[in-house]
Amino acid sequence: MTPSTAPPPPLTGGKLALGTLALSLATFMNVLDSSIANVSIPAIAGDLGASPSQGTWVITSFGVANAISVPLTGWLTQRFGAVRLFTTSVLLFVLASWLCGLAPSLELLIAARVLQGLVAGPMIPLSQTLLLSSYPREKAGSALALWGVTTLVAPVVGPLLGGWITDNIAWPWIFYINVPVGLLAALVAWTIYAERETATRSLPIDRIGLALLVVGVGSLQLMLDKGKELDWFASPLIVALAVAAVVGIVLLVVWELTDAHPVVDLRLFAGRNFAFGTLAMSVAYGIFFGNVVLLPLWLQQHMGYTATAAGMALAPVGILAILFTPLVGRKVAAWDPRWMAAAAFVGFAGVLWLRSGFTPQTDLPHILLPTVLQGAAMAFFFIPLTTLSLAGLPPERLASAAGLSNFVRITAGAMGTSIATTLWEARAALHHARLTERLALGDQPLAAASEQLRQLGLTPEQASAQINRMVDQQAFTRAADDVFLVSSLLFLGLLGLLWPMRRPRALAAAAAEAGAAH
Repeated sequence: MTPSTAPPPPLTGGKLALGTLALSLATFMNVLDSSIANVSIPAIAGDLGASPSQGTWVITSFGVANAISVPLTGWLTQRFGAVRLFTTSVLLFVLASWLCGLAPSLELLIAARVLQGLVAGPMIPLSQTLLLSSYPREKAGSALALWGVTTLVAPVVGPLLGGWITDNIAWPWIFYINVPVGLLAALVAWTIYAERETATRSLPIDRIGLALLVVGVGSLQLMLDKGKELDWFASPLIVALAVAAVVGIVLLVVWELTDAHPVVDLRLFAGRNFAFGTLAMSVAYGIFFGNVVLLPLWLQQHMGYTATAAGMALAPVGILAILFTPLVGRKVAAWDPRWMAAAAFVGFAGVLWLRSGFTPQTDLPHILLPTVLQGAAMAFFFIPLTTLSLAGLPPERLASAAGLSNFVRITAGAMGTSIATTLWEARAALHHARLTERLALGDQPLAAASEQLRQLGLTPEQASAQINRMVDQQAFTRAADDVFLVSSLLFLGLLGLLWPMRRPRALAAAAAEAGAAH
């Protein structure tokens, strides 16, 4: 089979539906695996004879390996072809998942997770690239519709599914479930896309760029993953990782901009739409993902929710996302995608503003309301911003652009998680100190609560312990409200990044033609 240099024609009928399904399944499986193990760490660590802090390397190892491999997508695609690389990545991901489930020790599980993260890198960018090649240009929004839902819903579903499997079956099955899904996705994708292989060319290996990528990005990801646990820059290890990350990334940028065959095509940022679109999407995703992590932590640690119940409180986010995404996919050519993305940012701001009013007495219906509304904002988020970012790029640069954009987004997600959780704990300590001061000064409500507890038969020590738990709950709830409010304001501030981008000409022309036809 000789790959064609001309772009293949769009798919139609059953092939189009099956191709979209296969690519979306692979994407969902990949994104799901980045979060499904989060709630299973205590069970995994206990079963393998490790401490919970050692068990967190199950998450960290995947994130570091994935962050390194994602930006390599463009170079690997040119070397091996998009279809061959995607199918191979899915099959190797299946193999790595199977090895994760079989791992008899923490060391072997971490090794399998590193392999899983490395081979997962090209899957999401190439699913975007192959989807866009399957649809006519004017229907790019429809191509990205289901893809956007899988990418945003999977991080929410992951902890819920992981908790249920761990509680009711066994933790290895959080990895085994990838085997049938991945095999089906690989088989269908190869059957449909094998004849649509992209052109390849023999490229020299940019060894220096690759080494700088591993050092810089690997150090950055490790710093973000372990920073809070090690008290950030009070730890010599975090300081060393920060220095290695800064030096490695600066040298990587300089080298890649001057090398004839860069392993990461940073020249893509010269395009206004790609630069502003990637920045807007990544910062927004970082804020979004930080809050996605924070909400279940607050529910489980300070509101008495189990892992499964917290997951259920987040699950309705998919309702409006699934309902609105097909509409967004159809209308992204007719409506200005900048206004659609603005609607998403305003929607996220409104959701987070509602959450900033949570109290320890907030009941489940009031927690569910902003979660449901968030689904509508999610539907208007990914598709318009991806359409704007990739607009005007030639087909041969799409894989590089998608890989680079996803790398920046994933890194921003890790940064958002670290910043949100660190800020939450810092603000909680401040609120706890203030509430304790009020108690010492004879705050009437707190003093009355203490007196009521003693009247119920609690000793002074027991009453003090109960009051301290109440103060903790108040402090962490107020801290969560602070994070939600700041995040809401940041989303409004991101509106300024949308308007420097140009509306894609092809979309404007398609909208005009559609209007003339009616």
